[in-house]
Amino acid sequence: MDGQAQIITTALGYLNQGWALAQGWLLSPAAWSQFALLVMAYVLAVLVARILRPKLAALLTPEAAQQNMLANARRWLLVFIPLMLPLFAYAFTAMGESVVRSLFDSGAVIAFGKRVFLFLAARILVQEILRDPFLKLLGRYVLIPVMALYAVGLLELVSTQLTETVISLGNISFSLMSIVRGLIAGSILFWLGRWSNDQSSAFIEKQQEMRPATRTLAAKTAELMIFGVAFLLLMNIMGISLTSLAVLGGAIGVGLGFGLQKIASNFISGVILLVEGQATVGDYVELDGGEAGKIVRMTARAAILETFDGRWIVVPNEDFITTRVVNYSDSGSANRYEAPFSVSYDTDINLVPAIVEAAVATHAKVLSEPFPPDCELRGFGDSGVDFAVEFWVNGLDDGENKFTSDVLFLIWNALKDNGITIPYPHRVVELHDKRGT
Repeated sequence: MDGQAQIITTALGYLNQGWALAQGWLLSPAAWSQFALLVMAYVLAVLVARILRPKLAALLTPEAAQQNMLANARRWLLVFIPLMLPLFAYAFTAMGESVVRSLFDSGAVIAFGKRVFLFLAARILVQEILRDPFLKLLGRYVLIPVMALYAVGLLELVSTQLTETVISLGNISFSLMSIVRGLIAGSILFWLGRWSNDQSSAFIEKQQEMRPATRTLAAKTAELMIFGVAFLLLMNIMGISLTSLAVLGGAIGVGLGFGLQKIASNFISGVILLVEGQATVGDYVELDGGEAGKIVRMTARAAILETFDGRWIVVPNEDFITTRVVNYSDSGSANRYEAPFSVSYDTDINLVPAIVEAAVATHAKVLSEPFPPDCELRGFGDSGVDFAVEFWVNGLDDGENKFTSDVLFLIWNALKDNGITIPYPHRVVELHDKRGT
């Protein structure tokens, strides 16, 4: 009951102070003159903004086809045009403030008006300018309440109360203000870290002269550095000593080291893969365990393979180091395939290699280096003479590429044009009369 009475008494004291302040403003000529100045500043800001806004919008709006740095900067500035009205009102009020203070030696109403204009600017920023969902949420529940308290002059009081309210947990004590500051600063820092990481990753991916593995390693290094700096800054803002964290981190590290050996092994294996570049994003690989596919992503723990039938396989990075890996597309190396076929025994087989090799060489993807198409005699089958043509291509014979199928079509057409038939099995059936006749 005593606590409730104290709260009621304090609230009544603030109400009395507010009423006394309002009476002073309503009955004071200096206050009325300051009110008039605020109204004039706002009206003048409306007129100036109405004149300048279309001109400034036309000046800052680039052509749709322009995508350079200057055009992007103009588009970025264009979104802040709605702030013109409250900022002009604040500027005009500030210019008249010195005159009022020199005449009446008072500027409380002017100061209140300036804070209100800043509150309006913050409200417009959150409602009309911010597009990122996280920043919009942060502005709605943090920036606007803080600016409202600042406008009515209670921000310092609330800040003092939060600072003086201390919470103790054993030997550790901290104020509510440090928690609020940490939450706000942490949210902003890690949003900036995420944004910076996205920008740096996009910039690194554009550097086509770098190997894919080098680009991935650079992106991961930038990510670790950005979030590491964000964490250190957050600890400094919250007033937490890094020395005390070192002892705690050492104890946690020993405990987790045994349980997270596989994760650490995969992380180190991933770094080795990125440094050596033996398998990187875009390569088609096949592991001893039977996993095969194109590497579409490499994370700190595993590589993600995409098969030609659309399935994703998550392979730990350690498997690339400890097992045999066949890389079919490292550095764009060519691959050799062969297409088997047969011809009839009635064919002059000495003519077949030249005909088939010439036909296969017409394929746009078949290479002449390191070797041109080579047709070889493989054996004499039950129904015909067996041949196979070997050819080299850049890429894999699957997915979007159907090299063997295309080559077989070329062989069929070439043999048909030269009157050479492809045999099919023949069976001779003999019938015997059981009577011996």
